Amino acid sequence: MARLRLDEIAGRTGGRILQGSPALVFSSYGIDSRLTAPGGLFFAVLGRRNGHDFVADAKSRGAAGAIVSRPVGVSDPSFGLVLVEDTVAALKSLARSVLVDRPAKIIGITGSTGKTTTKEFTAALLSSRLKVLKSEGNFNNQLGLALSLLRLEPEHEAAVLEMGMSAPGEIRTLAAIAPPDVAVITNIHPVHLQYFKSMEEIALAKKEILDGAKTGAVAVLNGDSPLVMKIAGGWKGALLTFGLDPACDVRAEDVRPRGYQGMEFDLICGKEKTRVEFPFVNEAFIPDLLAAAAVCHAMGLTLGEIWSKIAGLKPFAMRGVLEECGGVRLYDDSYNSNPRALEAVLKSLGGLPAPRKVAVLADMLELGEDEREFHRQAGAAVVRWGWNVLVAVGPLAAHIAGEAETAGMARQAIVTFPDSQAAAERINGLVRDGDLVLVKGSRGMRTDLIVAKLKTRGKE
Repeated sequence: MARLRLDEIAGRTGGRILQGSPALVFSSYGIDSRLTAPGGLFFAVLGRRNGHDFVADAKSRGAAGAIVSRPVGVSDPSFGLVLVEDTVAALKSLARSVLVDRPAKIIGITGSTGKTTTKEFTAALLSSRLKVLKSEGNFNNQLGLALSLLRLEPEHEAAVLEMGMSAPGEIRTLAAIAPPDVAVITNIHPVHLQYFKSMEEIALAKKEILDGAKTGAVAVLNGDSPLVMKIAGGWKGALLTFGLDPACDVRAEDVRPRGYQGMEFDLICGKEKTRVEFPFVNEAFIPDLLAAAAVCHAMGLTLGEIWSKIAGLKPFAMRGVLEECGGVRLYDDSYNSNPRALEAVLKSLGGLPAPRKVAVLADMLELGEDEREFHRQAGAAVVRWGWNVLVAVGPLAAHIAGEAETAGMARQAIVTFPDSQAAAERINGLVRDGDLVLVKGSRGMRTDLIVAKLKTRGKE
């Protein structure tokens, strides 16, 4: 964490000290009073809740100061208070100033899907040579990005940062906080269509990461995506492509499944080539790995350095964790869902051996006016890839169920529930020993409740 005095913080944010010693030093920063670290600095952000209402709570949990945009009553004169015009702007300004102090190489990652996984893979592979900071979890908005930068230490040589968006202009804001030295676009898929008129509009919003990149930056782009390559048509800097296409600079060839052990393939980076064992069963993770390898290639790592870390990669919570639970194999992909990701996981897991394959699928949200059609397509995919049982959760998932029956799945093999709570109550009675169970749905559907219930199987 950046260690800064109260007077330095006031100067960097354009604020004024209301109380507290100018020499008071902070080394942790936050916007959630419940997560306050002892001696931390609390930013009273105006959001769904007014952060000023939680300054006292932050203090009670150990905060030593706060950044506020209006005076608040704190009787302890040793508690530092800095008054600024806008607390969010102050947080961003402070983060930018820390990046100037610690000029780590910035790897900015955006895309419709795979951002978090690509970020995690990239940080892991780069660590074979460099000291790396990565944004935690899916801290991919302006607040999360700024808080991530405040964790920079002098020894960090690279910062791998996820840059998300649900509206035009958001990535531009993020790139202004941390202009990328390496700008990555993982893909462009039908996600957040509720907020955009077309896929082309989504693509232009993703292009903001290229527009905001540093002079001399390297673009790392999905060469399998015509939309990604189209928006990069005016890019004048260095460019590396990744994908399965033989023309990509970093690519996978001769991909072969290894059952529940994952996959193996030839990894090619420029003129170098090696065979890798990839411990993931879902083929959707291959482009994420290729993007990470392309970043490493751009940063000067050898293929040997990249290869050395691949076998140790692991799935992340709620994003493709495969485990045994009371006699069933559970594939927890409950963090989120979209049409392309769902098709990929149905295909990949459909090829694994199991007496029965049970797909527990909840609504995919924010898909706009074509949401019903996307769900019907998913129903056809369930049948196409050989799933035996469908558990459909939510009103939109009813269209998955309807199309699965139309495509040939027996009606008795289809069960529908209005929500995840109802599905969780009955799920253990629907699965059998030996089943492979996939659980996937948009975050707002809370399919993690179903996963939690499956993990109790055999313990009740």
